[in-house]
Amino acid sequence: MKVDIEQRAKQARELFLGGYNCAQAVFIAYRDVAAMSEEAAATVAAPFGGGMGRLREVCGAVSGMTMVAGFLAPNALPNDNESKKKLYATVQALAEEFRLENGSIVCRELLGLTQQKDDPTPSPRTGEYYKRRPCADYVEIAARIVGEKINSME
Repeated sequence: MKVDIEQRAKQARELFLGGYNCAQAVFIAYRDVAAMSEEAAATVAAPFGGGMGRLREVCGAVSGMTMVAGFLAPNALPNDNESKKKLYATVQALAEEFRLENGSIVCRELLGLTQQKDDPTPSPRTGEYYKRRPCADYVEIAARIVGEKINSME
C-alpha cells in the first residue's frame, strides 16, 4: 500500500483544525490502514488527546502514529514475541523521528507547560486557541512520518 503522504498530512491538519484532537486527527487520516470508519477511529483515538486525557504526557499526535503502527506491525497474540519486537521497534523508530524533529514526544514539553496535568475540561477551539498552540503542525508532522513509514514498507 502506497499513500499520498502530503495529502494525508494535510488531511490530518484539517481534521485537527476541524475540532478533532491530535491523536484522532492522525489516526483518522490513516483509518483505511486499520479498516475502520471515521467514527470508530475517532472513538478509539479520543482518549489519547491532550497527552492522554489532558494529562500532558505522550503527545496525542505521537499516540495517533503509534495506533497506526499497531496495524503496520500487528501483534495480536500474547506470546508472539517476534511480532511484539517488530511492533515495538516500529513504535520506537516513529517516536524517535518525531523527537528528532521536534525535541520531545511529551505534550507538556512540546507546549512549554509547567503543570503535570490540565483540568479535564477541553479548551474551547477558538481562533486564539489555534494561534497559541503548535498542535496542528505536530499533527501534520506525525502524519508525514507515519506515511513515510508506510511507503518504506513496500
